[in-house]
Parts: sequence; structure tokens; C-alpha cells
Amino acid sequence: MAELRPIAAPFVALGPSGVAVRSRLKDLTPEDEKVLRLVGAHLGSLASTDLKARCRDGLVHSTESWATRKRDLTARPSSRWAGSITKATHDQWALARRGQAAHVQSLEAGITTIRHRLSLPVGQKGTRRAPGGYRCAHEWFHKTRRLHVLEDRLEKVQADREAGRVHVVRGGKRLLGTRHNLGTAQLTEAQWRERWEAERWFLKADGESGKRLGNETIRITPEGEVSIKLPAPLADLANAKHGRYVLAAKVRFPHRGQEWADRVEANRAVAYRIHHDTRRGRWSADASWQIPPTKTIPLKAALADGVVGVDTNADHLAAWRLDTHGNPIGRPRRFFYDLSGNAQHRDAQVRHALTRLLNWAKTCGVKAIAVEDLDFQAEKTREKHGRKRQFRQLISGMPTGKLRARLTSMADATGIAINAVDPACTSKWGAQHWQKPLAGPTRKTTRRDAESIAIGRRAQGHPIRLGAPPRPLRHWGRTTPPRAHQSDVHGHRTGQADRRAPRREGPRPRIPGPRTRSVPPDAASTRATRTSKTVRDVRSDQEWVQDSLLLTD
Repeated sequence: MAELRPIAAPFVALGPSGVAVRSRLKDLTPEDEKVLRLVGAHLGSLASTDLKARCRDGLVHSTESWATRKRDLTARPSSRWAGSITKATHDQWALARRGQAAHVQSLEAGITTIRHRLSLPVGQKGTRRAPGGYRCAHEWFHKTRRLHVLEDRLEKVQADREAGRVHVVRGGKRLLGTRHNLGTAQLTEAQWRERWEAERWFLKADGESGKRLGNETIRITPEGEVSIKLPAPLADLANAKHGRYVLAAKVRFPHRGQEWADRVEANRAVAYRIHHDTRRGRWSADASWQIPPTKTIPLKAALADGVVGVDTNADHLAAWRLDTHGNPIGRPRRFFYDLSGNAQHRDAQVRHALTRLLNWAKTCGVKAIAVEDLDFQAEKTREKHGRKRQFRQLISGMPTGKLRARLTSMADATGIAINAVDPACTSKWGAQHWQKPLAGPTRKTTRRDAESIAIGRRAQGHPIRLGAPPRPLRHWGRTTPPRAHQSDVHGHRTGQADRRAPRREGPRPRIPGPRTRSVPPDAASTRATRTSKTVRDVRSDQEWVQDSLLLTD
């Protein structure tokens, strides 16, 4: 029997280390748009040239080669533009390198799975921890061919990795492939060309602490005035001093606007990025800056007022509030979102669901939200789940990484801690031990609701699996007793109320109706019609025997 892995201890997730806000650039004049297009196209061509040089260096890259590339670019735009371009190039190459490593791991996992299943007899059933053989000889034959394909891909990717070669497309590989499927994308060649050029522009400047307003290249004043330091070849387009161009549009950051203004007035570093949405015809400006990570509070302090357990699903968040003893309070809550549509729509749906969750958690008075530390990167492979295409699409569509990052960032502003727990068996044990006891005539408890209780209890350190799971505490502070009235038969109550619970030893509330099953007051008029409780013994002519009374509570 395979040894089960230990369950990791819950921990408080770290807060965000940076902030990014966005605002529209409205009321741009045609001259403003012309200047932005020229500057973006010019700097974009330099960024492409620099990326090509960085990819050519490969693994022999060093600080000297980086300084040489920056020195070559300085003569064309400026030293600050050159620094932003080379830094962006380095980050893009590093991202491609990490993606290459993830691709190698995915190919190795697929090859290992196929080899294991090919070694088994056709039709052999698998176990819960290992897949079985393939269903038929036809599938077995095609999997042997796929094994050779994956091995060939792995050999090429490993060769590229050892040589330091990466494959990067400025503008995006997906948009590049759309050029060959304009009909499916419902785009004309001119529309695609406009999007392609806009994605390859470069209008991004890094911040500098100690400089005026935190940035010398793209500068935004507290009043919202935007000015850009023009590259040397476009200096004749300047309409302000020192080769700068001032836009007619004003910028206002509704979100974290005061925090941004304080940094700008103190000349602290703020990075800016200007981009163009060709589908909507909108220009936007992004401001970002680094912040020191919020010091996490101890886990015990975060759980002092209870916790909200949250289960992440493909279309909603299932949440339930637990008290300090792990008992669910009130009714479960569900926060729905729709992950269909484009990336902007999906991101907005996730933000709205998390906003509703955080607002509800604040009204409950808790200081912690427990979520699963999910990672589906190893669970999305085609070879692991075989023909379960819908299941693969389901887990691939769940925004676990984005939701976790969004929740941590948004909760940091509300003072609520995020507790990450091990996801092992929370769904199974929650449904097994909590779904049925919490269901009633007027409340239907789903499997996801029960899983949220399991997540919350694991964050609190309480066991999920219970021999006799206690029902939620009533308002008089008592729980269901053991199967026998004597506590020494099956042990003490598993979820007894704490001694500090209000009205713990008080009487139960008055329930309308008869208090016992005794005979009602008008029993005298109906006694004659009731069946007698005595039985005549046929073996004795004088003795009457009465059955033992049924003791009721």
C-alpha cells in the first residue's frame, strides 16, 4: 500500500509587493495620438533589436554585455529610455526561459505516463493513484506513435535549453497565429495589422527615486498633466522645454489615487506605461510602484475571531463562516462569476466576486479567510486524464493563480489575512462528514459548501474527519450528545461548546406545543376507545401481566 503524503501545515500568505493602477487618457488631440504612435513605433523597433541581441548572447550573457547594449542604445533615444528597454528585454528573456523549463517538465511527465500505461496489458484497470492500461489495441497503437512525437519534441527542447536558445515573439505568439485565421477571429487584415503594431510598441519607463515626480522619462504631475521625454530623432515634435511633449489629456487615478499622489510629491519612484486598445480605440496609462510586503500576523491571532472557509470552483466561490471552535455559523454563501469571454471580462468577474466575498467577511467580523493552496499545473496534461476533455478544460479554466494573487492583494487593503491550507482530501472528507448533517428540510447543503467547512477547519487546526460530526451550535450553546447518554461509553462530546459561550448552561428555549408525550388533558373522554395496555395470560386464570412501559424523554 502506497504511503500517504503528510498534510502541510496552514500558513498566512504574504501580502503584495507592488501596486499597479490604471486610468484613461481622454480628450487626446490628433497631434497627441500622432506623437504617441511615432514614439511607440520608434522605441518598439529598438526593443526588437535589443531582444534579438540578447537572444544571440544566450547563456554567455553578463553585466558587461548588458552595459554594451545599453551604451549602443543610448545614442539613439536617451540613457533612460535605453535603460528601460534593456531591463524589459532581460525580463522577457528570463520569462521565456522559465516557460521553457515548464515545457520540459510537461513533456517528461507525459512521456512517463505513456510509458507506464503502454507497459500494462490492454484493458487493465487502474487504481486511484496510478492509471491502468489503454482501453483497446487501437488506442494503444496511437499512443505508441504519440510517445515518439513527445520524445522528439523533448529532445529538441532540451537541446535549445542547453544551448541557451529561447523562442520569443514580440507582440505575442497567439496574435501572430491569428494572422493565418482572420476569418475565425473575425478580423480584417488592416485590423489585425493595427493590433499587431500596437502590441509591439514600447511606451514604458522605469521610475527613479529622488528624481522630480519619481520619473524623468514619462512624468505625471499631481494635477494630472502628462509629459514625455522625446527620443533624440523625434525631438523636433516637442512642445515644451527640454525636448518634452505635453499631452492635452489629464490623468486621474481613482484607485489608490492619494497614495500615488503622496509618492509623486515625495519624488519616490513610480513606473508608467502607456498603451493603446485598438478594439475600443482607447488610450490608457498605468502607474506602478513597489511597496514593502505587509508584515503577516501570527496564525493564532488571525483566527481569534473565527474564519471564513472558501472553496474555489469553476463558476463560483463557496464560503461558510466558522466560529473559533470550527462550528459553521449561519448559512453558506456563494459568489458567482462568469469566466467566458475575453481576458478583461474574466478578470473583472474575478474582481467583482472577490469584492463581494471580502465585504461579506468584513460584516462577519472575521480577520481571516482560508483558501486552498491549489496548483493545477501538473493536473492539466492530456496524458494524465486521457479522454476526459471536459474535465481538462474545467480545471484549465479555473483561475487559481490569478484568484490567489487578486485575493491576497485586495485583502491586504481590508486588513484580512489569507490562510493557505493543503487541499488534500478536503472535498471528499467534507462531503463525507459534513454534507449530510448540515442538510435539512429548508436547506440543501452542496458538496462544495461542505468542502468550505473542511477548508476552514483545517486552517484552524481542527480535524475534518469526525467519528460523530457535531451539528452546528444552536443559539443556546449545546451540541448533539453521543450515541449513548453515558459519556464513558463512546467518549466525551466531540464539539462541546466552550465555557465562555453565552448561555452555555442555560435552559433550552421554549418550544411551542406539548412539552412531553404524556396523555393530553382530554384523555378521559377517549380512554374508552384506546387499545388496552394489559395482556391476559391464558395460562393463569387470576393473574394479570402488564408490559414494561416505554420510557421516553
